[in-house]
Amino acid sequence: MKIHILGASCAGTTTLGEALSARLNIPYFDTDHFFWEKSAVPYTVKRNPILRNQMLKDELSQTESYIVGGSLVSWGEEWKQMFDLAVFLYLPKEIRMERLVKREVERYGNNIYDDPQRHQLFLEFIDWASKYDDRSFLRPQYRNPRKLAGRYKLPGYQN
Repeated sequence: MKIHILGASCAGTTTLGEALSARLNIPYFDTDHFFWEKSAVPYTVKRNPILRNQMLKDELSQTESYIVGGSLVSWGEEWKQMFDLAVFLYLPKEIRMERLVKREVERYGNNIYDDPQRHQLFLEFIDWASKYDDRSFLRPQYRNPRKLAGRYKLPGYQN
C-alpha cells in the first residue's frame, strides 16, 4: 500500500503518518525531511527540487509499501502515480493555529520570542500557515477541492 497524507500545518499529518506506520509496519517519510536542508536555523534553507525529488524517490524505491506525509504540490507530475490512497486532513483554523504555536514553543522555546531573527521567522511562518484555509492563497489549480483530490489518479476523482 502506498499512502499520501496531506493537510495544513498542524492538521495531524505527521501524527497520523507515524501512527499508521507503526500499526501497519511500513515506513513513513515526511516531505519536510526532503524539502529542507539541515541548517543552523531549521526550516530556512530549501533543498534543490531535483535533488529533493530524487532523494524521496530513492527512499520509496527501496520498499513496496510506504506512507508519505506532507505536501507534494509543485513537486512534479510524476507524484500523481505514486499512491494508492490519498488522505486529506482538515482541522478548523483556530485549532490548527493553537497547536502550531504550541509546537513551535516546544521546539524552539523562548528563542522564537527573544531572538529578533527567530521571532521574525516565527511571525512569517504563523502568517503563512494561517492562510492555508483561504482558497485565494492556494495556487489557482488547487482552489477546488475536487481538483486537489484529482491530482491523484484515484477511482471516483475524474476531472
